[in-house]
Amino acid sequence: MRIVTATAAVLTLAGQAAPAATAHQPTTDGFWRVDGYGTVLAIRNGTFQEYQTTAVSCLKGDSAQRTGPGTYTMPDGTVLTVRTQGGGDRGSLRMDGSVGDRNLRRIRELPDACTRPAPKGPLAAFDVFWQSFEENYPFFSAKGIDWHAVRDQYRPRVHVGTTRDELYAVFSEMVKPLYDAHVAVQDGDRVFAQGRPGTAVPTEELDTKVKKFIVARDLKNARDVQDFANGRITYADLPGGQGYLRISGFGGYAGDGAPYAAQLAELDRALDTVLSQERTQRLKGLIIDLRINGGGADALGIHIAERLTDAPYLAYSKRARNDPADPTRHTRPQPAYVTPAQGPRYTGPVAVLTGGSTVSAGETFTQALMDRPDKTVRIGQPTQGVFSDVMLRKLPNGMSAWLPNEEFLTRTGRTFDGTGIPPHLKEPVFTKEEFDKNRDSAFDRALNVLRIHGGAAS
Repeated sequence: MRIVTATAAVLTLAGQAAPAATAHQPTTDGFWRVDGYGTVLAIRNGTFQEYQTTAVSCLKGDSAQRTGPGTYTMPDGTVLTVRTQGGGDRGSLRMDGSVGDRNLRRIRELPDACTRPAPKGPLAAFDVFWQSFEENYPFFSAKGIDWHAVRDQYRPRVHVGTTRDELYAVFSEMVKPLYDAHVAVQDGDRVFAQGRPGTAVPTEELDTKVKKFIVARDLKNARDVQDFANGRITYADLPGGQGYLRISGFGGYAGDGAPYAAQLAELDRALDTVLSQERTQRLKGLIIDLRINGGGADALGIHIAERLTDAPYLAYSKRARNDPADPTRHTRPQPAYVTPAQGPRYTGPVAVLTGGSTVSAGETFTQALMDRPDKTVRIGQPTQGVFSDVMLRKLPNGMSAWLPNEEFLTRTGRTFDGTGIPPHLKEPVFTKEEFDKNRDSAFDRALNVLRIHGGAAS
């Protein structure tokens, strides 16, 4: 069940802890099947244990220890909240930083495969790898991939003598044609992953280069240039009365390994300064720069959106593939709403800058602004096209596979997986020519739109 994004483990919405247990509340102890995630849970004696299941396997996944009524904390600090519903045969699971719950159904006992030793060896690892994608990956058809043909091509290359390096190469070749930045093969410190062709997956080096360029060019005449949240957020007042807000990720705000509550607290400290009463009243427009954004916690994006509206609205709905045999069947979509925050809010024109290095939670935040009631225009290039939380599936040989199994739907039921969210106004984003000629066409276009057109796309 571990949620991972391009930059960090995705962590639950603040303030959503389970109520204290009472004598009338059914226990969460027992065995549960998670709807849509190929997962069974065993909750016993204060321990939460995940089992990752397929038709051919059952392997232990993450574990956590009880830290309060209905709450369990993983070794990395991620908090899980489990509630029962109705008569106690149904339940829900929520994870720090994610949006929505996962539905649980009580079962009598663990599947047989979970109670006996898992098969070992290269062939067993291959079969679990292939089956994990077969049962959970939603996008084979959209990408034109015959996954059964992939198995027929590669399984004959695997045998009892296949080395670890050879198996890693096989797995990497199998998923390469997906060009999905939320798909990866991990073996210790080495990871095979790639983004959509023609795009660059965000790195610390790219972020540093771009930030230096922006400060020198776009913000050279700006006032009150400030960094927040461990350098992940930058704000500046521009000469024309507009504001510039750069967000390079939705995590790492309080340092590596800090719990979600600490990340949220750092974000609020930044937003309280950036969107003060005085500034929200005088701003003539706001540029939100997401062009280099490696993702993180979707809930942090919703939290920012709540500072940018006076009216509640639907950000998106989230659903997961839930039938191992039918990739067209999904869980019931769960809506995620943006509700106005208390305190100062900015409701004027917004220009959102995006590009191929806008990834994961950077994209769900972009999507959360699409139906913002006030003027919002997107400028730049399409986003990367990966929205789902990432399933980390362990393999019998100690390797891991990362894959998505969710879709984020707009109000009209549209998704942008693969293609990314398109801009209203296309401009080049950090190309070699832009750097060579000291140009930032998307930034300049955003200023022009906010000054001349009041934020409306043209």
